[in-house]
Amino acid sequence: MTEERVRLRDLGIAIGRFEPGRYNAITDVKGVLVGHSTIIEGQGKLRRGKGPIRTGVTAIHPSNGDVFSERVVSGGFVLNGAGEMTGRTQVMEWGLMETPILLTNTLSVGSCSQGLVKYMVERYPGIGVEQDVLLPVVGECDDSWLNDIAGRHVKAEHVYEALKMARSGPVEEGNVGGGTGMMTCDFSGGIGTSSRRLPSRHGAYTIGVLVMSNFGRMRDLRVDGLPIGRYLASEFESYSKRKQSYGSIIAVLATDAPLLSLQINRLCKRVALGIGRVGSHAAHGSGEIIIGLSTANTIPNKSRKRTHQLTILNDQHINPLYEAAIEATEEAILNALCTAHDMTGVNNHLAPALPVDKMVKMWNGFHKGTRF
Repeated sequence: MTEERVRLRDLGIAIGRFEPGRYNAITDVKGVLVGHSTIIEGQGKLRRGKGPIRTGVTAIHPSNGDVFSERVVSGGFVLNGAGEMTGRTQVMEWGLMETPILLTNTLSVGSCSQGLVKYMVERYPGIGVEQDVLLPVVGECDDSWLNDIAGRHVKAEHVYEALKMARSGPVEEGNVGGGTGMMTCDFSGGIGTSSRRLPSRHGAYTIGVLVMSNFGRMRDLRVDGLPIGRYLASEFESYSKRKQSYGSIIAVLATDAPLLSLQINRLCKRVALGIGRVGSHAAHGSGEIIIGLSTANTIPNKSRKRTHQLTILNDQHINPLYEAAIEATEEAILNALCTAHDMTGVNNHLAPALPVDKMVKMWNGFHKGTRF
């Protein structure tokens, strides 16, 4: 029987001072939907093109699934660029998002892009005819330690499944979707999410972050500022033989605060601070790529009007959002760790689950001033 895994707050550890939203997920931002397609097949020795397979697709779909018609203000930030997110160049140029965001493994970016184009053209047959073409937004991390990545097992059908499953409410985390074969700080990682709801004196805005987490070394792991990984490494570091890759992380930020694209860029920089709080130093071969969006203002793809009015938050009131973004990012990564299970992949490589009982014991010990 599979061991039950729970989120960080269920273990009694709360990050930061702001309260989470109802689901403590990016889906707390109204109109943001999340879905997964998970592929787990085979075991044992790597047989190129035949498995084992530990991968998938995660879809983030704003505007209640109609972001092409109702585009959202967007931006982003790259802390270290040893990674890829297609479509980001146009997002940064226009400050608008007009496709869902897909997360997958490095060598499946192309198939996901093709699958998303097929999906969008079927829904909007005017694309490339009376409407402009589109550039799909697809982010990646390398899951080759556990997955037959060169087998390119992600197909258009998995893109369709992830988009079909996209919905509001609780988000499945850990070894699911694009995060199925990912690792964090030498433990099993993957998809994690968290949110913050600002109090009314700060505008009552919601901010949510979803990560596909695949970075770091065990010795660097920090939980709420405490060097938990340093102590776990003495017992568990030998479990992981992955030495050739530091890994990467893709983060997606969403908020209902009325922000300009430049303000979203600045907010995404604070997501990078949240990644650093968990222990990342954005290593040479690592990609820390963040993309963000605001649902407060939508811009129609087709309009006869010459101008379009936006509501904008004054910069003097943006600091609480910065703080909330850092908190939500840190907790999202830790949620990925806490919910992920042991994962054995190609050539029986093992990504052990984070030993949450030991983590909690250490965390409590630090706060009580006792040894553990």
